[in-house]
Amino acid sequence: MAETAASAVETALENQRIGRLQIRVALLCGVVQMCDGYDLNAIAWAVPSLIKAWGLPPPAFTTAFLWSSIGIMVGALSAGPLGDRLGRRPLLLGALTLFGVASLASAFAGSLTVMAALRFFTGVGIGGGFSGAAALTGDYTPARRRALMIMASFTGAPLGGFLGGQLVALLLLPVFGWQAIFIFGGLFPLALVVLLLAWLPESPRFLMRRGNLSVRDRALLGQLALSAGEGTPHHIDLAHGNPIAMLFGKGYALQTVLLWVVYFCSLMNLFLFAYWMPTVLNLMGFEPAQAVFASSLRDCGAIFAVLYLGALIDRYGPESSLAVHYAIGAIFIGVIALVALPYAILLAVTFLAGLTIIGSQTGLNGTCGKLYPARMRTTGLGWALGIGRLGGIAAPVLGGYLLSAGMKPPQIFLSASGIALIAAAATALLHFRGSRVAAFQMEEVAS
Repeated sequence: MAETAASAVETALENQRIGRLQIRVALLCGVVQMCDGYDLNAIAWAVPSLIKAWGLPPPAFTTAFLWSSIGIMVGALSAGPLGDRLGRRPLLLGALTLFGVASLASAFAGSLTVMAALRFFTGVGIGGGFSGAAALTGDYTPARRRALMIMASFTGAPLGGFLGGQLVALLLLPVFGWQAIFIFGGLFPLALVVLLLAWLPESPRFLMRRGNLSVRDRALLGQLALSAGEGTPHHIDLAHGNPIAMLFGKGYALQTVLLWVVYFCSLMNLFLFAYWMPTVLNLMGFEPAQAVFASSLRDCGAIFAVLYLGALIDRYGPESSLAVHYAIGAIFIGVIALVALPYAILLAVTFLAGLTIIGSQTGLNGTCGKLYPARMRTTGLGWALGIGRLGGIAAPVLGGYLLSAGMKPPQIFLSASGIALIAAAATALLHFRGSRVAAFQMEEVAS
């Protein structure tokens, strides 16, 4: 679609100035990610208390972890084509509503089976929210800063995990019990839906495709130096075919496969820690609230990666900056797995592991949103997240199996170190994707 890339509309969008509108969209999408980050961790925070309340062994909760990951995979895979064909805003509003209702209902689950079913629907909402928020942020960001802005919005996820962990450890769990974790996790996103209806705009590309725009929408396009009359199909980089097929056409196949490998490894690491770290620390002798507090430092570390990693990716590319970041993370994981650390040092290493491993995942989301063009951005990110969730599905099963086999609790993270190195290698291989995409673009221009 060379004519799309060369049009005045796409030139304006790809070089737009970062102002109040762009920052507002990124902030609102970041708050959506905060909800996702909180609800993603909610079941892990509740498990140490549920073990006592329901009289179940820790490996039994593999079922709830597993169905949560399956739900996220289903949500991400289905959200991609919906977001690229129907719009980003409806996708976000629907996803928030779904996981808000499902989280609220989780507070009243009376059995593991019911909890697992509700976590599936919560996961579907999380999967849709992740990819929709990233794609909308990318649509309101110039190409030169796209990885940084998407990564900044994705920082909302670890921020939600960190702040939520503090809230749960210091107030909700000790005072109100495990049910309060899910009640708060449901009410906040449902309240956010009302805010987004008033403040979150649709993607400018989708607005330009519509007829009979409101005065408000026309004014919004005016801020981007666009007018609705320019929005003919040939001027806008929107999906006109099957967005899934586009992931493997015109030189994008190698990029797609490599990103799927990186996402699988990265999310397997992330979910292994997210689901099992509170339980592992509890088995090591810490109280549930202490275990949640220590685990939340992992998410706190990830927040600080946005201070430098997004800028490095935009300037030097992911092939070097992100690959090195994953490799460093493997070292910190190995330290947690192999060394009996005093509590204070454990907190520091957990922070650094979050900075590098979860920070790398946040950087990977920015990379994915940057490397795919707008017409397949939600699908590219959604399917990468969805395929990556296979790693998230494997993570709780792996953790539960290793605990059942009698492995010492901290050592269940040892396998994660090798997986991080595979992610580093696959990221480095993205160096070869650029020539393939460029070759197809040259052919389109020539034709």
